[in-house]
Amino acid sequence: MDFLNLVGLDDLIEKAALPDVASPVGADLGPLTQAAATQLGLTQNCRVGAGLIDAHAGALGVLGAFTSDVDTIDRHLALIAGTSSCVMALSAEDRPTSGVWGPYFGAVLPRVWLNEGGQSATGALLDHIIRWHGAGGEPTPERHLAICRRVMELRETEGLTLANRLHVLPDFHGNRSPLGDPFALGVISGLTLDSDFDSLCRLYWRTCVSIALGVRHILETLNTRGYAIDTLHITGGHTKNPLLMELYADATGCTVVEPSAPDATLLGMAMVAANAAGLYPSLDQACLSMQQGGTSRLPNPAARSQFDRDYRIFLEMLKQRQAIDDME
Repeated sequence: MDFLNLVGLDDLIEKAALPDVASPVGADLGPLTQAAATQLGLTQNCRVGAGLIDAHAGALGVLGAFTSDVDTIDRHLALIAGTSSCVMALSAEDRPTSGVWGPYFGAVLPRVWLNEGGQSATGALLDHIIRWHGAGGEPTPERHLAICRRVMELRETEGLTLANRLHVLPDFHGNRSPLGDPFALGVISGLTLDSDFDSLCRLYWRTCVSIALGVRHILETLNTRGYAIDTLHITGGHTKNPLLMELYADATGCTVVEPSAPDATLLGMAMVAANAAGLYPSLDQACLSMQQGGTSRLPNPAARSQFDRDYRIFLEMLKQRQAIDDME
């Protein structure tokens, strides 16, 4: 209440009909009201559980399995990646980090702190690149896959050095993390007059590289605050993009786990519902019993030097962009 009074929202609890005490995730809040049951076509036998934000549910779906080992849960990171990307890091103690939201206590798991980073445009950025380029067109799933296939063909002859003088800063919609700068702009360095389909594929590939390097930038920032992240658990639309899934391992040096569950966010909500329904004695037990594991991809050691070079250039481009912005 002291904070609400300070910011002029002293009537918020009354007007929003908020409870005096927050309910933990997965708590049983009681049965549906008669009115709600009628409108939903359900009965009052249905229980209402305290839910969570969609991306937080995704984190629960992929990281809930590690609730029994909270002391090492900070090695694992959830990447919920689609139009934009959310990066969820859990730890046994609070770790305030510049450019990262939180820490939030109990927002995903009981007695565990959450830090939340993100990239404001990732899948949306790749869509934009396709629309923007003269050889692009409509960014349908089929178009994305056709570009990915061509990139792989080009790499058969050029390897990971494909378009290695072409560099991208992916902040076309600002930099949510770790810079926390909503006014940051995207940068492309190394353009030529080429406008054919292969030039689109090269730009698409290097934009994918930049998105993965942006994740690496977030990880390295988190790791300066006590995390030891070496495993990424990825869910969302990016799992359908073979270039991104490869790059998330190779460009970050982390093991990448793709969950077996077709939708980790729905799995996380199912864990919450099962706990609220009394099927398990605790949310921790629901997570341990319902987790589905996944398929692991190790980083390619041969790719390390290429992406270390790309990352040094990525950081230098950030400095150069700031220097230009500082000029009057």
